[in-house]
Amino acid sequence: MSTRNLEGDSLTQAVLASFAGTPDDRLRQLLGAVVEHLHALAVEVELTEAEWAHAIDFLTRTGQMCSDQRQELILLSDVLGLSMQVIGLNHDSPPPVTPSTVFGPFFVEGAPQLANGQDIAGGAPGEPCLVQGRVEALDRTPLGGVTIDVWQADDEGLYDVQYSDLDAPRDRAQLRSQDDGRFWFWTVKPEPYPIPEDGPVGELLGASGRSPMRPAHIHFMARKAGYEELVTHVFVAGDPYLDSDAVFGVRTPLITPFERHQPGTAADGTEMSSTYWTMRYTLVLAPSDTN
Repeated sequence: MSTRNLEGDSLTQAVLASFAGTPDDRLRQLLGAVVEHLHALAVEVELTEAEWAHAIDFLTRTGQMCSDQRQELILLSDVLGLSMQVIGLNHDSPPPVTPSTVFGPFFVEGAPQLANGQDIAGGAPGEPCLVQGRVEALDRTPLGGVTIDVWQADDEGLYDVQYSDLDAPRDRAQLRSQDDGRFWFWTVKPEPYPIPEDGPVGELLGASGRSPMRPAHIHFMARKAGYEELVTHVFVAGDPYLDSDAVFGVRTPLITPFERHQPGTAADGTEMSSTYWTMRYTLVLAPSDTN
């Protein structure tokens, strides 16, 4: 097919034909769908050159905002609801499997490996909180030896990587479940916070009049051979933003009570001289296809 004098549908068809010889079937399917939908979008909204140039600038700046400590493109995917759409397509295991939710832009590989019962907060501001969890299989038998990454924002709504003056990780760690499936750690009670507004995604939310707020949560990633990797959050019951999450990540089974306690002996034996919080949650993993 000639690439001369093309416009409208003939242009779309010529571009599709140019990818028709792509050796990989799946890549050919994806490229074709992208071309068709992008061309249809441009036609539907009568896209102007100035608008397309602005979109390219936006995407360029979004990419430039990415680093090993922040992923602005993931954030963009999150606020467009695309992250949750893809998660829904790929993680549709029925209860009692713990629902998956968005990965978020602030996961960092190589978190400190801590023993159960240690404080992962590392001096982060906030009220002390004891998190007690258990990992189970579908038949509700305990799963030991599960690698569990946890990370969260502090009382000021910031992750450690958002601070320029920290010399060590805080509010993040990697633990392993015991033979009885249990794991536990001290942290600070999570609070609702706005997603980062200092980049292109923040500009997008501002221009569209959308709230940047996320309900309070703790991130969990659980991994064990023979089981599907679980990436999820646990949300604080009663949070005012549970029904208006900026990244559409709330699932009802992920909401759990956080209880406040007066000074005294905590469930793990720690003597607390101040008020503190506790939370309990069970993570249920699905077997992998290769199990």
